[in-house]
Amino acid sequence: MKIGIEFSRGASEARSASIENPTVPVSQSTEFMAFFGLSSVKLPHVSVASALTVPAVLSAVAFLSRTMATLPLHAYRDTDKGAVRLTGKTAVTIHDAPNDLMGSFKFRQWFWQQVFTGGRGLAWIERNGSVIEALWPMDPRKTTVKRVGFDLVYHFDGKTYPAADVIDVPFMLNEDQITHRGPIMLAAKAIQLALAMNDYGSNFFAGGGVPPLALEGPVPSAKGGLERAMADVSRVIDAAKRTDKPIFPLPPNHKLSPVGFDPAKGQMVEARLFQIQEIARAYQMPPAFLQDLSKGTFSNVEQQDLHLVKHLIGQWAKAFEDEANLKLFGRGRSGRYVEHNLDGLQRGDFKSRIEGIARAIQTAQITPNEARALENRPKHGNPDADELLVQGATIVLGKQPLKPAPAEPKTENGDGNEPQA
Repeated sequence: MKIGIEFSRGASEARSASIENPTVPVSQSTEFMAFFGLSSVKLPHVSVASALTVPAVLSAVAFLSRTMATLPLHAYRDTDKGAVRLTGKTAVTIHDAPNDLMGSFKFRQWFWQQVFTGGRGLAWIERNGSVIEALWPMDPRKTTVKRVGFDLVYHFDGKTYPAADVIDVPFMLNEDQITHRGPIMLAAKAIQLALAMNDYGSNFFAGGGVPPLALEGPVPSAKGGLERAMADVSRVIDAAKRTDKPIFPLPPNHKLSPVGFDPAKGQMVEARLFQIQEIARAYQMPPAFLQDLSKGTFSNVEQQDLHLVKHLIGQWAKAFEDEANLKLFGRGRSGRYVEHNLDGLQRGDFKSRIEGIARAIQTAQITPNEARALENRPKHGNPDADELLVQGATIVLGKQPLKPAPAEPKTENGDGNEPQA
C-alpha cells in the first residue's frame, strides 16, 4: 500500500436529514444546517501544500526540521579508554556529507521535513562491505512498503530495497506497523479552520475592511430606480476609497447597514490565536516557538525552552539514533554507534556555554585542550593543558588535609646564629 496520504474522501457520508432521528448528532453542522434548508459549508481541502500556507504550520515544520538538522551528529566506537570518534568514509557520511549532492544540514532538513509534513522520513544506505558509502533520500510519496513474511521491503524508483538498508522514521505508525499517520493529516480539522479564517480575512480586507452592506430606504418607483440608487452608492464608496475621504453622500432618506461581523465582534483575533495553540499541540511544541507570546513571561518562556529540548527535540533525536544504529551497524553494532550532541543547541547562548565549559574544567570532567576543541580552537602547547584539573581544596571524604611543615625560625643577622639579646 502507498505511503502517500490522501486527506479528502471520495464520497460524503449519507445521513438522514430528520432532526427527530436520534442517530443524527445535532453537532453535525452540515446536516443540522441542511435540515433548516441552508446550504452546507465546505471547508477548504487540506494537503501538505495548502497546510504550509498556514503560518503556524509553516513555522512548526521549518523550526523543527532546521533544529534537528543543526544538531551535531557523530559516529563513535567504544574502546577500553572510552568512546572515540570514528574516522574514514563512514564518519564523513554521517557527520559531513551523506552523499555527493547534499551536505549534512541539507540532507537532514529535507528528511525531517518529510516527517513533520507527510509523516515519514526515508533514506537508503549505500554500503561497501562494512563501510557506509552514502545515504540517499527516498521520496515517501513514491515509495511503497510491503510486508513479506516478517520482513519489510521498500519499492522505490523501480527497485526493491530490504528494510535493513533503509532508515525509516515515521511520525506515527498505524496498527499494521506498515502505513503511517502524519501530523498534517491528524490535525486536518484544525488546519481547515485556519485556512477558512485566512480566506475570510483575505476576502474581508480585500473590500477595504468593510463588511457587506445593505441599502435601506424607500424603493424608487421608477423602472430601474433601485439599480441606479445602488450604482450611485457604489460609486461614491469607490470614490471615497480612492480619495481617502471618510464622508460620502447617500441618496435622500437612505442609509447603509452592515451585514456580517467585523473581526473584533466575531472574535477572529482570538480564534486565530487559538488555532496557533491547536497546531502547537499537534506538534507538541511550546507556543513561544510559533511566535505566540500572548501568555509569555520571562520565566515561562525560559521553561518552554527547556521543555522543547527535554520533551521534543531529545525524543526525535533518540528516534533517529535508534533507527540509524540498527540499520547502519546491525543489532550487534560492534561497539559502533551514532549520537546527537544536544549541547549544540547552546551555540547561540555564549554566556551559558562558556560558564558550563569552565565548570567542567574546574571539576576535572574535561581538560583545557578538550574544552578548546569544543570551541574549534587550536590546542595549547603547554603540556598541563592536557591534564585534568581540580581545585586543591577538594579531598576524599574522611581524610584530613595535609598539614604544612613548620617553617624554620629566621635570624635577625641572617647568618644562622641565634639573635642576640
